[in-house]
Amino acid sequence: MYDKVYFIGIGGIGISGIARYYNQKGYKVSGYDKVESILTRELQSEGIEVHYEDNIDFVPKDVEGTLVIYTPAVPADMGELVYVKTHGYRVIKRSKALGEIAEGQQCLAVAGSHGKTTTSTLVAHILTDCGVGCSGFLGGISKNYNTNLLVSDNPVLVAEADEFDHSFLQLFPSIAVITSMDPDHLDIYGDAEHYYQAFQEFASQVSDTVITKIGLDITSEHTKAKILRYSLDDSRADFYAKNITIDQCGYSHFDLVYPGGVIEGCTAGIPGKVNIENSIGAAAAALTYGIAPEAVAKAVANYKGVVRRFDIHYNIPGHTYIDDFGHHPEEVATSIRTLREIFPGRRLTIVFRPHLFTRTRDFYKEFAKVLSTVDELVLLEIYPAREEPIEGVTSKLIYDLVDGPKKRMIMEADTVKELEGEDIDVVATVGCGNFDKTIAALTQMMERKYGKN
Repeated sequence: MYDKVYFIGIGGIGISGIARYYNQKGYKVSGYDKVESILTRELQSEGIEVHYEDNIDFVPKDVEGTLVIYTPAVPADMGELVYVKTHGYRVIKRSKALGEIAEGQQCLAVAGSHGKTTTSTLVAHILTDCGVGCSGFLGGISKNYNTNLLVSDNPVLVAEADEFDHSFLQLFPSIAVITSMDPDHLDIYGDAEHYYQAFQEFASQVSDTVITKIGLDITSEHTKAKILRYSLDDSRADFYAKNITIDQCGYSHFDLVYPGGVIEGCTAGIPGKVNIENSIGAAAAALTYGIAPEAVAKAVANYKGVVRRFDIHYNIPGHTYIDDFGHHPEEVATSIRTLREIFPGRRLTIVFRPHLFTRTRDFYKEFAKVLSTVDELVLLEIYPAREEPIEGVTSKLIYDLVDGPKKRMIMEADTVKELEGEDIDVVATVGCGNFDKTIAALTQMMERKYGKN
């Protein structure tokens, strides 16, 4: 019987939620991460011991009483990981741990190459806001609750189902939402066909209802569950919006059509048409679960979003700074499209940092095409995360193909200095990776130049 849980890579957004869960359940929780961050400091403030040195002395020596959970982002030859695997500990991946926590509970899961974090966090918020409650393992920090973990006595678990490393195949949901299936992680899957097959296998593990965005290749051949479709405004879907209007602040108002009728007068709590679609996907899951329509509408309206998902840091007339996590070409395109919708006619500067050498290698042409549509591109070096460099793969692959009106390549540390002398209209930092210091410094710079929000 375990009374200690040790985490390798504890600062990751997904694994940190599991660490918080075990900590709240009374286990002795500790762990390693490569770098200190806002999230690791928060874990420490909650009583979790975190260190930043690959040192086996920090690993609990009670082999029988210690469960070790690690993220696949950690290199296989990392010293602590090799030690626990060769000294008799039970060692499991983050995805396996989440699957074991979900056993015996009703699981509502949200998968997709993009949109899953916002949508799953909103599902968890709807269940929490209406008083039903759930345990929510979120892929980002909810701005409503300032955490990536919600805990409830209600035996319902809401999870972001991540396709990286086939992680979502550890879940067997009763209700699942699939937001998108644009090929990604080709270093894992090899090609688009195997990527699609993984989502189809995930759908086969759903027991009750699969809710997919209209147009995705999920059919009765792939699952015995009931299949429902959702869309922004396609009336062929089971859930869709009509009578959409957008106010001067960029917030969307709409009527939600669902199999039971129409929920009139809905408002998406965060701006942009893409978040109408995310709201519909989340509402579809909540309505299918059995939440009352009026409670769904109320929660959708007061949803504040997720940190680093179209996150507005500074916004006064004429000067705006937004941060977004988008790191796939389709996500970056959606971010740019949403910025153009909300701030029509304004000059748009994108500060983009590619994430992973493999993703840059696989999609540099697509990134260049998308980034050519902005008024100014500030391109940073690749954020490597778990990867070693690949010869010939740098941000310059993207840079050389961008044909927008203005572009430059700089180091991330020089971002604020480079922008400080400009009259900024709308600027957005876009990309996965540790942007914490840049976000804070850029916000402070905007406040110095243009005054407080």
